[in-house]
Amino acid sequence: MDVSRFPRSLPRRVPLLLRAVGLALGIMVASGSGAAAAGPSTCSGTFVSPGVLAGTYASSVAIDGACVVNAGPAIVEGNLTLHPGAVLLAAFANNGSGLTVHGNLLVQSGATLILGCEPGSAYSCLDSPGSTSGGSVWGNLIAQQPLGVVVHSSTIDGSVLETGGGGGFTCANKGPTVGGFPVFGAAFGGLPVFSGFEDSTVHGNLSVIGLTSCWLGAARTSVGGNVSLINNQLADDDAIEILTNQISGNLICLQNSQVWDNPESVPGGALFPRDTPVPNAVSGNRVGQCVLSSPTTQGGSSGPGPF
Repeated sequence: MDVSRFPRSLPRRVPLLLRAVGLALGIMVASGSGAAAAGPSTCSGTFVSPGVLAGTYASSVAIDGACVVNAGPAIVEGNLTLHPGAVLLAAFANNGSGLTVHGNLLVQSGATLILGCEPGSAYSCLDSPGSTSGGSVWGNLIAQQPLGVVVHSSTIDGSVLETGGGGGFTCANKGPTVGGFPVFGAAFGGLPVFSGFEDSTVHGNLSVIGLTSCWLGAARTSVGGNVSLINNQLADDDAIEILTNQISGNLICLQNSQVWDNPESVPGGALFPRDTPVPNAVSGNRVGQCVLSSPTTQGGSSGPGPF
């Protein structure tokens, strides 16, 4: 995924699907809720002076305001919940500054999660751009109406479900700043709000449904179940990029603004021409918009190869 090409409708209703998603969400949250033995701890701070999440927490943890993981490993033995509007920035590498959550990782309305970092990506590590740092979630990653969810070099043992939210149908929203670090676009000098999943492992399903934002991508990620990208409306014509993922289940793409399995020939340039498609490995079925490879020239046809 090359997000340096920023920047360059609204969701339709799928009531039966959303009811099913709501049921699945309730089941997923309940499955990890017994991990914490006591009331939650709280990490709180401001965008100017963020709190620090570090060490081992024997119960669940809540994030209020802004917090960073930059002072060594942070281990949460229960659930980790980002309260509405909160920011958790876990994109540091020095001193082993990775995040491990033994329960579920829950991102509430308007909250922002940056989990993991790697060289040359949308999120290089803020303290060591040449390093890689990842996160580990033993349960599910569930985001309801978040501002953005960005995951690099991390492992989710359960499923990922992101529903709704985003920065709006625009590429002008740059997002908040935490401790002098712009939450979105630190590596490239200020990118718009987006969501993305790169170079990671999801043992369950990966689903993004009803996101309205600038950009969305999934690249080089191994998924043990299905990948479902449904009713996502992105202001950047270069989204959704879905590149070289390993998918053990089905790849389902319905009612999205665009889908691509190839990048532009010139990063940051025009939408066309595009490079040769880099298809996904899909063990199940390709459904909807993600059946045939994307065209490489404007007005060109899709296929004949698989998406």
